[in-house]
Amino acid sequence: MCLLFLFALPVCAQEDSLQVTLPADTTAATAPVAVALPSKAEADSAYAHEEFATAVRFYSQLLEANGGSSQLYFNLGNAYYRQDSIARAILFYERARLLDPSDDDIRFNLEMARSKTVDRVMPANEMFFVSLFRSIVLSFSIEMWTWMAILTFILMLASIAAYLFLPTIGGKKAGFSVAVISLLVCLFANLAAYQQLHQMENRKNAVIMSPSVVVKSTPSASGADLFILHEGTRVAIEDDTMNEWVEIRINDGKEGWIHRSDAEVI
Repeated sequence: MCLLFLFALPVCAQEDSLQVTLPADTTAATAPVAVALPSKAEADSAYAHEEFATAVRFYSQLLEANGGSSQLYFNLGNAYYRQDSIARAILFYERARLLDPSDDDIRFNLEMARSKTVDRVMPANEMFFVSLFRSIVLSFSIEMWTWMAILTFILMLASIAAYLFLPTIGGKKAGFSVAVISLLVCLFANLAAYQQLHQMENRKNAVIMSPSVVVKSTPSASGADLFILHEGTRVAIEDDTMNEWVEIRINDGKEGWIHRSDAEVI
């Protein structure tokens, strides 16, 4: 029981720092030091009045000052979407979804933005249980998984106490059964929270930002042309050790090299 409690602590300890794990918009203009920081209400008002450039600037300033949050990333993505800046909208929807994968509005807007991109990449086939595990992990945020781990851990302790001290056989059986189920749920919740935390701390996905990119066979301009990607396409970063080039992989399994400046990390 002590080991399980210690196992749950590292995830819980990360909860307060989740709002600063992702970068803000590095391309939008930032406010001079002498200018007061806009409030979220002012940014929302600018968006409501269809002043989308102002909304982008305000949301970006708030992100730079306060760190990342799913709501601010989502609102910034909406402002870019209304400006028809689809690649940047997808980038910030992806960042919002990374912080809160269970939000249906983020998921819906992300799919809407993706429907306007040029590339249609069919994902490679994967085992059913892998897809099922991923969908379950993304069904709750990391905070929800953390609380679930804590509550099921407490329930497990109470069930063990019931098993030890209840006088009836039926009560002992019920306590034992609930303790086993609580243990399994607690372990899975910790695993799901760790999985999401690992994705936040080791961001290996990016979005193509250039209108079109020729993917090369080697990290060199003289490399053979493999295929072309367009803005808004999500890619996985396979090799980030070169100065000017990164090796990427798309969902159908194709790999190649692009200039580092052609994509931005989610």
